Amino acid sequence: MDGQPAKTPRGRLTRDAIVDAAAELMYVNGVAGTSVDKVLAASGAGKSQMYHYFKNKEQLVEAVIARFLENILGNQPTIFALHSWADFEQWSQEILAIQTTPKGPIACPLGNLAGELGDDPKIAPLLDKAYREWESHLESGLKSLRAQGKLAEDADPARLAQTAMACVQGGLLMAHLRHDVTPIEDALKLALDHLRSHARP
Repeated sequence: MDGQPAKTPRGRLTRDAIVDAAAELMYVNGVAGTSVDKVLAASGAGKSQMYHYFKNKEQLVEAVIARFLENILGNQPTIFALHSWADFEQWSQEILAIQTTPKGPIACPLGNLAGELGDDPKIAPLLDKAYREWESHLESGLKSLRAQGKLAEDADPARLAQTAMACVQGGLLMAHLRHDVTPIEDALKLALDHLRSHARP
């Protein structure tokens, strides 16, 4: 549970401000480099408000993970309606579009946290849950293709989605490190080619 929910519009604004500030700071400075005091200063919230919604930093990190996932999926709207191979192509182009903005290539915020906290027994399962939710939309799309007879009957949508995610994450990491969009461009092509290799003739 990522802290207490806000019950009023004003409360939601305050809680959102805290989470947004924490997300921005943790993206840039990491969790270890983001103190509660820094979050409060950036959000304009008081300490009592902070601890009303989040009893500890761990709950705040959980809320940040949820916000990262929300933003990631929001930049890939086609992922919610993958019903054709063309939809998968459009999904890949949406990811690429984010990486080719003036600020790109940008690191995956979940990937940043996984690098920092992937061995944390409390946080790692939360990150895995977020990745699995992301993957689940790809899996649903592949199941839709199989139901339409466009994907081989013996194909495993879950494994295919996992492989696609591995390609995307590796591509994002290398593109960010090298300040070069080609790793994610090539990784997305590799992922799509692998998925299409299981297409039903």
